[in-house]
Amino acid sequence: MSSDDGKRDASSVLDIDITTSHTALLMNRIAYRLSHCVTACLAALVFSIALQASAVEDSRVFELRVYTCNEEKLPELLARFRGPEHALFEKHGIQNIGFWVPMDKENGAETTLIYVVVHKSRDAAKASWAAFSKDPEWQALAKTSEANGKFLAKKPESTFMTATDFSPAITTGAGKADRVFELRTYTCNEGKLPTLLSRFRDHTCVLFEKHGMTNVAYWTPTDPETGGGKKLIYILAHASKEAGMKSFDDFRADPDWVKAKAESEKDGPLTIKPDGVKSVYMKATDFSPIK
Repeated sequence: MSSDDGKRDASSVLDIDITTSHTALLMNRIAYRLSHCVTACLAALVFSIALQASAVEDSRVFELRVYTCNEEKLPELLARFRGPEHALFEKHGIQNIGFWVPMDKENGAETTLIYVVVHKSRDAAKASWAAFSKDPEWQALAKTSEANGKFLAKKPESTFMTATDFSPAITTGAGKADRVFELRTYTCNEGKLPTLLSRFRDHTCVLFEKHGMTNVAYWTPTDPETGGGKKLIYILAHASKEAGMKSFDDFRADPDWVKAKAESEKDGPLTIKPDGVKSVYMKATDFSPIK
């Protein structure tokens, strides 16, 4: 063998080694990227399965009530609820779900109580409120507690609602740590509510959980005058208001959300403009079943 042959053989071996090294490196990169893709897909699948498992059919009638107080009367109203009032609800078949006060002044932090109760049916709700209002204990309580002035600045706002088919089963009790809640209301353009619900069912709820938000409950109003056929009302839980805002920033930047939003709105936006989406951050009261 000539020295040139030896050089060629050595060069061939070196070329093979370099090619093999590059191939191995490329394969490692592909495997790494695939593993991340598989991990992300599995995570999304786990979130989806967990959400579907927690969603149960709930045929009960929910009622969202908002009380706006006269100046400096909110503490007195909360004291009355903390004592006998919410117990009287239960006495008359009205199940307490959650009671909250807005966190920000512009949303009623000093004047507003927001709460959700549940009834067996709409007829049951009517009967329960009638029995509650006629209860001598309630009548005496209302008279004595408001001896120095009425608590409410206007008639309570009431919205009857049904749970969506993707709403989690409502769990009362405190969270694992202190948390805040966010009441969100979407008002849709005509005929767009079914598309919005499909987007939440198939994409949004799972992505909320992915970005650290807890799905509490989702409802649609039943009566046209309170948004029936046009509104979605739901509650999320966050570790803090700042955490909630950060989660939404991350959610809005998520490529899966960007794609789902674009596909769902190819025939036009789903919510009205302006004010199609309203958000109120809230703190649970000390007597709220959900904390």
